[in-house]
Amino acid sequence: MAKEKVIVAIDQSTAATKTVIFSKRAEILAKSLIPHKQHYPASGWVEHDPKEIAHNLVESVVKATEDASLSFRDVDSIAITNQRETVLVWNRETGLPIYNAIVWQDSRAGSYCDFDIEENEYLRVTTGLEPSPFFSAPKVAWILDNVPDARRLADAGKLAFGTVDSYLLFLLTDGKAHKCDMTNASRTLLMNLESLTWDERAFSLFNIPISMAPEIVLSDDVNEVTAEFGKIPSGIPIGSLIGDSHAALFGQCCFDKGTVKATYGTGSSVMMNIGTEPKRSSYGLVTSVAYAIKDSICYCLEGNINTTGGITKWMCEGLGLLENASDSGEIAQSLTDNDGVYLVPALAGLAAPHWKSDARAAFVGMTSSTTAAHLIRAAEEAIAYQIADVTRAMVEDLSTPLKVLRVDGGPTRDKFLMGFQAGILQCKVDVAGIEELSALGTAFISGLATGFFSSKDEIIGLRPVGSCYTPSFDKAHADMLYKGWIDALNLIIG
Repeated sequence: MAKEKVIVAIDQSTAATKTVIFSKRAEILAKSLIPHKQHYPASGWVEHDPKEIAHNLVESVVKATEDASLSFRDVDSIAITNQRETVLVWNRETGLPIYNAIVWQDSRAGSYCDFDIEENEYLRVTTGLEPSPFFSAPKVAWILDNVPDARRLADAGKLAFGTVDSYLLFLLTDGKAHKCDMTNASRTLLMNLESLTWDERAFSLFNIPISMAPEIVLSDDVNEVTAEFGKIPSGIPIGSLIGDSHAALFGQCCFDKGTVKATYGTGSSVMMNIGTEPKRSSYGLVTSVAYAIKDSICYCLEGNINTTGGITKWMCEGLGLLENASDSGEIAQSLTDNDGVYLVPALAGLAAPHWKSDARAAFVGMTSSTTAAHLIRAAEEAIAYQIADVTRAMVEDLSTPLKVLRVDGGPTRDKFLMGFQAGILQCKVDVAGIEELSALGTAFISGLATGFFSSKDEIIGLRPVGSCYTPSFDKAHADMLYKGWIDALNLIIG
């Protein structure tokens, strides 16, 4: 008797290559996670080694398949989701990257965003994004100007650039396919949100030859199959490409206008479905394509936060205040309050809605009574305050009250954090039943593309639901705490 088919979802995140295998009931049959090294060549620089990513891609897929006691004949399709804004440039003739991947957190390309008022406004209106080194285009421009011979090769049409989805597809097809999906393209500062095509003037402003760009496709319209790549055989359909935060929105089934999700990871993405028409924010948020599939293209408002889960890692590895990140919530819960101590966690600058890439982290409000536990609690609370900054801006932009925040990611295991988040926002916080929402979202899209799943209605019924948190303190207390956060923030960014 033949085995039931599965979907192999590859989640290439900031920290690791993760493969998750899903059944037709959206159950996780196996998963494999292989971390990759973070490279910090200079202050504010963050890079990944493309060779390590390529190696880990194969190892992760093979291990997960073996752990599920499956063969590649059992695979319906491969689904891809990825860290966004991170970008690579490679030689079309050799297929080899000319430099490490420059990661979304990297701030080196700030000078490439020094446009005049008219040019800034053009990019904001056309691409929906704030000109910032956070996005892909300035990073590509930096590579072209700083890697020997890169500019000459680019002008000769011999170089290609791609976001991580594009690079993984390039690897899996042995260089045949150079494509990216609309969600990733909408995060480059180079895509026109109205036409959903590359914008020639944007390429000109960043001095990037448009010949370097991948073809833009719908998230469910990849139309490629694998070539033999290591132990991954040829002939497996590749059903989806989508940025990780967008995939999580889809996995959370936020299909209705006004629904909001937050993904907690190294950084965080807060995303609101705003429907089928793009809307520009008045509060420093960006507009992107939420998801793009054959039956619907939806837009979103989004606020990206550079450092959330990364705060706890820093408390462990940088400051040595924690032995295990999992202890953080319990220590925070052991205190009755924060004793007036706040952390502004600008470890990699501040992104939405503040956009201060040169900001630096600081604890504010310490006294002789401050203990390590207070610093840990301040770090926990800082995650929730940053999410609140973004969601409050979204509510104002769309004039829609927030009733429920759907959340996912590793930090959602932290009961103190989730309870505090509900209190600060004064709304329900609905935790996903599984952590792997980005993988699930891209698996849903791949399954819709191949017929593995029949409809959105089917996948709504498959969405895993976990814990739900309600506010444990009232609005007056939430407002008092939030005012302390704003005061601390203003001391740092003015």
